[in-house]
Formats: sequence, C-alpha cells, structure tokens
Amino acid sequence: MAPLNIAPTRSNLLQMRSKLAFAREGFSILDKKREVLTGELLRVATEAETLNQQAQVLFKDAYQALKLARLSMGQERIEWAAMAVTHSVEVNVLNHGMMGVPIPKVEAHGEPPAISYSLGDTSLALDVSNEAFRKVLQIIPRLSEMSVSVWRLSRELIKTQRRVHALEKVFIPQYEETILFIENTLEEQDREEIFTLKWLKSHQSNQA
Repeated sequence: MAPLNIAPTRSNLLQMRSKLAFAREGFSILDKKREVLTGELLRVATEAETLNQQAQVLFKDAYQALKLARLSMGQERIEWAAMAVTHSVEVNVLNHGMMGVPIPKVEAHGEPPAISYSLGDTSLALDVSNEAFRKVLQIIPRLSEMSVSVWRLSRELIKTQRRVHALEKVFIPQYEETILFIENTLEEQDREEIFTLKWLKSHQSNQA
C-alpha cells in the first residue's frame, strides 16, 4: 500500500496518528456490528424460511380443496359463500431499531370467523379450503415481518462489510504506511541536522 502524498512534517505525523487511531476504533465497532448483524440475519432468515414453507403447504392445500369445491359446487356458489365474509383483519406496522436497522413489527388484530357461510349449502372441500386460508392468514403477518427484516438486515450487513473491508484493506494500511514514511523521513532529517551541526562545530573548532 503506497503512502499518502502529504508533506512529511511533524504536524502531519500527529494528524495521521489521530486518523489511524480513529480508523482502528471504527473498524472494531463495525466488526462487532457485523457479527451481531450476521447472527441476527441467520436467526431471522431461518424463521422466515420455516414460515414460508408452512405457508406454501397451506396455500397448496387450500387451492387444491378450492378446486374440488368448485367442481362440486360451481363457481357462482363459491362466490356467494365468499361474500358471506364480513370480518376483516386490521394490521399495524411499527418499527424498532436494531443496530441502526429499522426492523418492522407487524401486529394483526381480528380474524374472519371459522365458518362464515351456511354449512347446508356448501361442500366439505370448501370447509377444508376455508380452514387452510385461515391458517395462512395467521402466518402472513409474521412472515411479512421476517421477510422485510431479512432484506433490511442483508442490506445493512453488505454496507457494513464494505466499510469493514475498506478500513481493513485500504485506510488502515495506508495510514500505517504514511506514518512509517513520515517517521523515517523525519529521522533522516534529524540525522542530517545532527551531522550538519557536528560538522559546523568541528569546522569552527579548526578555525579557532
């Protein structure tokens, strides 16, 4: 790593030592942040994958049952049964910070009743589909929360990794090389000054 192109003065040496100390402190903080983000990302991603698999199974069951219900009941009767749903789910989204990352907290309030239509005019397949969709509805808020968290944590981890890499591979080595260059230059200047002073002193003594 080549040193910075600055004058080898004592003031610049003090300035570079201060920058190096600051860079090392920043590296330590960001490295710890990277470890925390990595651990949290793995935890959240694992939960998100589990919930996603559960949701996929429920969706598959729900649509298969709905297909059977359509064959036995017809599309129009299914649409009339769907119109019987009068309840809705309210969703509130709040954010809380985690290492500077806004993590969503999704809260769902209320749910449709287990059976919202007349049992005498429907098929068992529709009941199965209805129950599967209700279970999906219970999973979706948490799955949404985890999915967004994975995306935001991943983005922050990438940014943190880039900063850690820049400090470790670019700035800190460059500051160290610059400090070494200035120190060596100043030492050489000191030796030249001492040599010059000794020569002058010797020359004056010979003239006396």
